[in-house]
Amino acid sequence: MTTGSDALFARARAVTPGGVNSPVRAFNAVGGTPRFIASAQGPWLTDVDGNTYVDLICSWGPMLLGHAHPAVVAAVNEAVARGTSYGTPTENEVALVEAIVARTPVEQLRLVSSGTEATMSAIRLARGFTGRDVVVKFAGCYHGHVDSLLASAGSGLTTFSLPGTPGVPASSTELTLVLPYNDPDAVRAAFAEHGDRIACLITEAAPGNMGVVPPAQVDGRSFNAFLAETCRAHGALFVSDEVMTGFRVSASGQWGTDGAHEGWVPDLVTFGKVMGGGFPAAAFGGRADVMAHLAPEGPVYQAGTLSGNPVATAAGLATLTAATDEVYARLDVVADALRAGAAEAFTAAGVPHVIQSTGSMFSVFLTEDPVHDFAGAQRTDTAAYGAFFHAMLDAGVHLPPSAFEAWFVSASHDDRAVEQVLDALPAAARAAARAATGSTTRKAGA
Repeated sequence: MTTGSDALFARARAVTPGGVNSPVRAFNAVGGTPRFIASAQGPWLTDVDGNTYVDLICSWGPMLLGHAHPAVVAAVNEAVARGTSYGTPTENEVALVEAIVARTPVEQLRLVSSGTEATMSAIRLARGFTGRDVVVKFAGCYHGHVDSLLASAGSGLTTFSLPGTPGVPASSTELTLVLPYNDPDAVRAAFAEHGDRIACLITEAAPGNMGVVPPAQVDGRSFNAFLAETCRAHGALFVSDEVMTGFRVSASGQWGTDGAHEGWVPDLVTFGKVMGGGFPAAAFGGRADVMAHLAPEGPVYQAGTLSGNPVATAAGLATLTAATDEVYARLDVVADALRAGAAEAFTAAGVPHVIQSTGSMFSVFLTEDPVHDFAGAQRTDTAAYGAFFHAMLDAGVHLPPSAFEAWFVSASHDDRAVEQVLDALPAAARAAARAATGSTTRKAGA
């Protein structure tokens, strides 16, 4: 039977590459037809055929409060009534930046429209500030579709990388070093060989784009602390990408769980997702002396027509204002219940699994061993996950359509939504057991 989603997907494929505007939405990793969503409220999605689902994607992180939160809707309506874009400064821009600075270690901030813009601009600024060109990143960490960061690892720990996708010339990545995540020896080797050429090291504060892989402990402190100290020792900048974790893992992001207690701060931080409240908004910021190199104050150029859009800043400010301690407490309760339910279901079905998390963000890896890096993530059984995904979808639970993504919850996930997920897990885990092959596949992209 042809559904409304089938019909819309056919229409979309005729005019849009793959029928989607971001690759993972196409369901290529799990098979089938993506559900076209007509509306959302709280923890629920409703598709064009009237089916409802518990949402465990939450727009890939931004919907911390849930969909159509009254305070956010009211702020957006008020902003829209005053006009949708001015191309001039507004008070909301200042208020949103002040709210972010108050919650994080950054001293100054520049607003942009996407996480990709934020990371691209932070790297340009780091190069301009240091006068160096080499960038270090980690395999499995995604920082948007910036040419220099779409790179795969070379043949050795300190080998410069090749482009990881067609359309990116070798010249764009020849100054990018890709290292295995959570590997301090690889970092030491890279800085020993190239330290005086490294402008910055960029990492997801806690990777979520290969599934959730928390930073390991290095000599009793977090891997992030080790990275910050290594960069400082070599005159490079430490860039912490909190586009995903910012204001979700805690009110201060991942830094609130490690750096705030360990006594270190990143030189630059990138933000997105939650800070836009569901609208296109992102930011990069950091030390005031580094940010002073940006135009118009300094020589490093960066600009954007819709940066600080008045509607987006209204949504972001309303979201951060409503993100109280009670909200974070509810996120933890929901995430704890779902993690426990998933572990119980997979164990009962005899499916090897590891559940990893940072704050309320978590991932289910269908593999026997804990995942510390991209190579470990690739060992997950993607065939089993595909079967699990569709069984959950049939039971009214919308998971990420990829085995290499984080699950997100919102403060609006009430007991009914949680129970629907818990009720669906046992049968879905049994479906995963029947499909288990041990096969793996590389993540296709977010």
